[in-house]
Amino acid sequence: EILDVDLTVDTNIVKIVNAFFNFQRPEYDRWDLAADEFKLKVPKLAEQLLILIHDTSDDAFKTAFDHFAVQCKQAINPNLSDAAIEEMLIQHLLTERIFRNIFKNATFTKRNIIAREIEIVIDALTARSFDRDAFFDDLKYFYKALEDVASTIDEYSYKQHFLNSVYEKFFQGFSVKVADTHGIVYTPQPIVDFMIKSVNELLEKEFGKKISSQNVHFLDPFVGTGNFIVRIMHEISAQSRMALSHKFKHELHCNEVMLLPYYIASMNIEHEYLDLMAEYEPFQGICLADTFELAENKQANLFVPENTERVKRQKETDFTVVIGNPPYNAGQANENDNNKNRKYETIDARVKETYSKDSKSALVRKLFDPYVKAIRWASDRIGKEGIVALVTNNSFIDSLSFDGMRKHLEQDFSKIYILDLKGNVRKDSMRDGISIGEKHTVFGLSAMVGISITFFVKCKNTEKHEIFYSAVDWKATRQEKFEILKKAKTYLKLDYKSIQPDKKNTWLTEGLHPEFDNFLPLGTKEAKKSKIETDNVVFKTYSLGIATNRDSWVYNLNRDTLANNIQGMIDVYNEQVEKWAELDNKQANIDDFVLSNNAKIKWSLFLKNHLKRGRKAIFSTDKIRTSLYRPFTRSNVFFDRVMNDAVCLIPKIFPTPSTESKNMVICVSDKGSEKPFMVMIANYIVDLHLVGAGSSTQSFPLYTYTDNTRQDNITDWTLSHFKTHYTDTKITKLDIFHYVYGLLHQSSYRTKYALNLKKELPRIPLTDDFWHFSKTGTKLADVHLNYESQAPYPLKMVENPNVPFTLKVEKMKLSKNKETLIYNNFLTLQGIPPEVFEYKLGNRSALEWIIDQYKVKTDKRSGIVNDPNKADDKGYILEL
Repeated sequence: EILDVDLTVDTNIVKIVNAFFNFQRPEYDRWDLAADEFKLKVPKLAEQLLILIHDTSDDAFKTAFDHFAVQCKQAINPNLSDAAIEEMLIQHLLTERIFRNIFKNATFTKRNIIAREIEIVIDALTARSFDRDAFFDDLKYFYKALEDVASTIDEYSYKQHFLNSVYEKFFQGFSVKVADTHGIVYTPQPIVDFMIKSVNELLEKEFGKKISSQNVHFLDPFVGTGNFIVRIMHEISAQSRMALSHKFKHELHCNEVMLLPYYIASMNIEHEYLDLMAEYEPFQGICLADTFELAENKQANLFVPENTERVKRQKETDFTVVIGNPPYNAGQANENDNNKNRKYETIDARVKETYSKDSKSALVRKLFDPYVKAIRWASDRIGKEGIVALVTNNSFIDSLSFDGMRKHLEQDFSKIYILDLKGNVRKDSMRDGISIGEKHTVFGLSAMVGISITFFVKCKNTEKHEIFYSAVDWKATRQEKFEILKKAKTYLKLDYKSIQPDKKNTWLTEGLHPEFDNFLPLGTKEAKKSKIETDNVVFKTYSLGIATNRDSWVYNLNRDTLANNIQGMIDVYNEQVEKWAELDNKQANIDDFVLSNNAKIKWSLFLKNHLKRGRKAIFSTDKIRTSLYRPFTRSNVFFDRVMNDAVCLIPKIFPTPSTESKNMVICVSDKGSEKPFMVMIANYIVDLHLVGAGSSTQSFPLYTYTDNTRQDNITDWTLSHFKTHYTDTKITKLDIFHYVYGLLHQSSYRTKYALNLKKELPRIPLTDDFWHFSKTGTKLADVHLNYESQAPYPLKMVENPNVPFTLKVEKMKLSKNKETLIYNNFLTLQGIPPEVFEYKLGNRSALEWIIDQYKVKTDKRSGIVNDPNKADDKGYILEL
């Protein structure tokens, strides 16, 4: 009994309805609490287990462990460390009770071919080292809560969600690194359902077959917890249970490289078969193996003979459908983590000789993202006929770096069906004044990138190649996207259109203006490489901003703080160089060798390469230079070829501090930027990410320097061309420089050619009025270069009489209506005009950049503090 109330009172009826619809069984409340507790306890328990493993001196355990380690290295990765193998044992110890009890499978560790092998090692460990049940006494509450919830779950979709929750909670607590490198995100059920039903429909449309048809073999190469295979079984069962029996034994295949999801997938699939067919049957189609490693075509024993035999059968199978959710993460966030994506000789070579080779982009690193490798691998694996159905990062659809990939996909497949689910939070954040966040992403916080579902269809009897595209509204929430999938059920029920790629392998051409190609290019790679001056280009050369890969160390608003920080890091780095030089084994793994202490040093791949070459860093105060770090944010930078990952051509543009008063650069967003087009002028070193992550900056200088000799960077051809076109001999190169700056600020140009400016560097039209744009550009350049000396805008200053006077800033804040700036507890500035927010640099106005940058910041990893308050100019931030 929940309530005992008088139903003639309206509010009581509301209470009852609320109580009914918001009811959650107490088991679920206990599970939520227990799961959070489990997540917190897992790291400590794992640490204790690791100590036990290291401390045991038992010969039987060491023998069993060494034998298991050899098997792991053969099956998963020849470079697998002992630490990774120890993690597998710990995963098994922490979770095997879950599988025994939730699935009511007391013989799990004997039935599962991998669990059986691991138990041999565990038995050797527990024989003398510790009592397993006593050790896990602290987790009894969690296991009991888990089992109580599991006993209440009958519905298929809830069961999937529950298992995935266990999986996710475990890895959040157990190993953040593993979750990062393997891109651990489980696929939401609406996506799985949509993909399976769409594959069934496309099989029938293109090949006259169904999911249940014989000789339609399925492979999920990255099976995770088994959702796709389980859902395929469900769909087959609805068509024919006899077909399911045959399919289960012979035509369903999957791989998993990590132990815990392998266990869950095995149990999940076998349990589903038991539910559907009322009999237990071990699933022979799952392999504990790395799909990309199998492509290396090496003959090796893969764990136990049964696993090796399964892999062999899989290699000999012609697959009709490859389906799944590959991992997608371009690389580790921090080199100190030593957490790189693995390289694969065969797959990497295939990407290089196809997608990368035919790309016109200089930035092809993203082509080696695991999801791209998965598409390349699946394109080859499917043979002459079949379907590849994958849910992946959507960058390949329109990002410039993927032009070569798009070219090959169009060649490789007869038909491509794309559903663009959008959701790139960084790209769309504050787009059109609308902010999107986690609730707009289909994977939630696990993957804040844009996502697409794509069906690649290969038909051997057709020469025709077609691409179809459907997209959700970029403002749609996750639930709204799921409703679209549920309502449509299959791809062919969506609203989609045929798209025609252009000659540059651009798929999404709507909004591009072809006349843009006839304008003068600001700069070209050909002109940049040429040793002589080139025609038909405005600037001879240009450069990316500097990429430091350790901003908190080499940038600081306080010169003395910067000097202390970088000097300390250089001392640590040089010490490491000396130790490496003394090392006898130069084949040692550099990642394992270096000191990975975030408070002392920030590594990057480039810095590790300098170390291997024995190149020391030298500190000098002359290397502390001025930089435009972010718009209207002048910072100190330690400008050095060792401590900065890439200085690009900046040493030829601003070789010395004295050149900063003579030279200027026009900075623009590089092609492929996730942010709106931006243009800014500077007369000192510019950072690569001038308007933040997701957008690189290219700088076009007025002059360049060689051996302290200055050369014009605007070509003679350009000067002659402008003079001829406008029949005006008074035009100078400086006038043209300002013409470019003025034109790039014109709103109609930027609006009309917004998509063209996403795809390539700006091109400059010759307008009707040269001098209008040149003079406007001159005025803008003066304001933007000399912003610190402009006349102040008359804001109203409101002082708080209850707090002491101070002009120090901790963190400034705008009011909701953006008319007021809370400067600090003492001072508020009122009367900010709305026009302030119309001038954007990337996603922010100039004022918003100041608020973002001029605050006291503490870097989480290093502990370094960047304090914008100037002791010798206390009113600087207020005046700014």
